[in-house]
Amino acid sequence: MNLDAVLAFAAFADRMNLSAAATDLHISQPALHSKLRKLGEQLGVPLYVRVGRRLELTAQGEEVARFGREIATQTRLFGEQLRDGGGSELSFAAGDGAYLYLLRPALRRFLAEGGTRLRLLTRDRDGALDAVRSGRAQLGVAPLQSVPSDVEARVLTTVGQMLVVRNDHPLARRRRLKLRDLAHCALIVPPEERPHRQLLARLLGAAGVPWTVAVEATGWDLMLSFVELGAGAAVVNGYCRLPRGLRGLPITELPVLRYHVFHRRGLKPAGDLARLARTLHAHADDWRERAG
Repeated sequence: MNLDAVLAFAAFADRMNLSAAATDLHISQPALHSKLRKLGEQLGVPLYVRVGRRLELTAQGEEVARFGREIATQTRLFGEQLRDGGGSELSFAAGDGAYLYLLRPALRRFLAEGGTRLRLLTRDRDGALDAVRSGRAQLGVAPLQSVPSDVEARVLTTVGQMLVVRNDHPLARRRRLKLRDLAHCALIVPPEERPHRQLLARLLGAAGVPWTVAVEATGWDLMLSFVELGAGAAVVNGYCRLPRGLRGLPITELPVLRYHVFHRRGLKPAGDLARLARTLHAHADDWRERAG
């Protein structure tokens, strides 16, 4: 196998554009096209196909791209170690809410132990899965309703959902809520395309609960800030730490989120990667004390 062609294919897969990838590699577009064609012939499988005006990787192409990224990463790290004796590097993917409220103690502990650089990627659930599948991340954390067949996962923690209101809100005296209690609430919600908004709208609709959009906002912190201002109420994950003056009320009919630590199937975590996974699990429920 021509490893130079594998590295070139990984660069192409990151761009999905022959001209842009050729520019990155400082070669001509015909030369890159020839490399990729010969690599496909050598491997005996199609690496990408044209769908309309777009180029898309085949399943085999995804595997070759992942392999190429791993080679590129290991080559870069080896050079850095020779130059300055630096330690290894791990790449990790999770969402902004998980970083803010769920993973901070574990990541702080891991980084304090030193010896390993940690490249942190901010991705939503689908993005974290894609990063792990593609080799851009070795480990990921996200809420998974079911575990895809191409990853291996272990439950990290379970997180409920709550309605957050100001202390002067009519619902603030309640201990917990059902969906019907949200009738006619003005809710601060993410944009329509976000999974959290879609789930909430679907469940409220199925329960026949009328509600209105007070504000559209992205991110738990911004949503909570709007609650503080009095713009409305917000449904957020139970790990969020609430500012003074706000109250969180568990909603028993909303699904519990099961956060998983996951990696690509077939990868056997060892060394620093296994240490990172152990540290994540050791601090999995620290958020409960802080949130409470």
